[in-house]
Amino acid sequence: MDRTTLANWMVKCGQLVQPLINRIEDKLLSAPYLHMDETPVQVLNEAGKPAQSKSYMWVRSAGPLGKRTILYEYDPSRSGSVPRRLLADYDGAIMVDGYEGYEAVCQEQSIIRLGCWAHARRKFIEASKVGKKKKNTRADYALKQIARLYQLEKQIARNCPAGLAEKSDTDYRYQQRQLHARPILEKLKDWLAQTQVEVAPKTALGSALHYLQHQWPRLIRYLDDGHYPIDNNPVENAIRPFAVGRKNWLFSTSVQGAKASANLYSLIETAKANGLEPYAYLKNVFSELPNVIDYDDVDRLLPEAVKVGVR
Repeated sequence: MDRTTLANWMVKCGQLVQPLINRIEDKLLSAPYLHMDETPVQVLNEAGKPAQSKSYMWVRSAGPLGKRTILYEYDPSRSGSVPRRLLADYDGAIMVDGYEGYEAVCQEQSIIRLGCWAHARRKFIEASKVGKKKKNTRADYALKQIARLYQLEKQIARNCPAGLAEKSDTDYRYQQRQLHARPILEKLKDWLAQTQVEVAPKTALGSALHYLQHQWPRLIRYLDDGHYPIDNNPVENAIRPFAVGRKNWLFSTSVQGAKASANLYSLIETAKANGLEPYAYLKNVFSELPNVIDYDDVDRLLPEAVKVGVR
């Protein structure tokens, strides 16, 4: 079968599911916090841009494990105008990396910005590798303290079988963080202030210390609410299937194709995150779409409501 025919079918499928994507976005923007990140994508035929230039697939995610919503959105830009558009009228919290393109919309809409401890940890891992011949390096000390924060989160999770969904669990998570995480962070903050003046800023350790110091107000915001996550790993995990696919198909030929990819990845990854087998779920969606009349019909086709293909 002709490759162009297959591609056109996928573009059409991506357009047909737009009502579901709209409802997924409505639900996602009602969540108390969002994960956000972006990854490059190449689009060959894009107005005003050379074929070799980068465009971006922006990804938003919300919800607890097993009931997560994942939404991909194509945009030719990585500028701060994109978070403004994707977070229009949103008034919750966002978990993001250190990219400053998010800051304007956070200031304008009083969005709480959470910092990612996984990103802070990676900086010290890089610094530790540089000084790996030395024992008990400063980078290793930071890694040890961050590991204690993660060990606490695992311990809390074991005692909260319902996850972030139940108020009693979020209250418990908040209390445990105040009792155990806050002292660790206070100790780490004191160490940071003492160490930063002793380390050259252009070294790997100096870079890690600068990142930690610059992001510190955002990194400790997760203490303020038991709902808030400690890192941005859920959305980075959601990006991984797209990144693996990109190694095979390399690029999108058209903007329409990139937008269709975003919609189809959104449905497939959200279905997987809700325990559904993707093929069975999509088969059900495209079988029932011709019968959709109103929002209630659309909602019955969302991954959270469908029981077909439960794994």
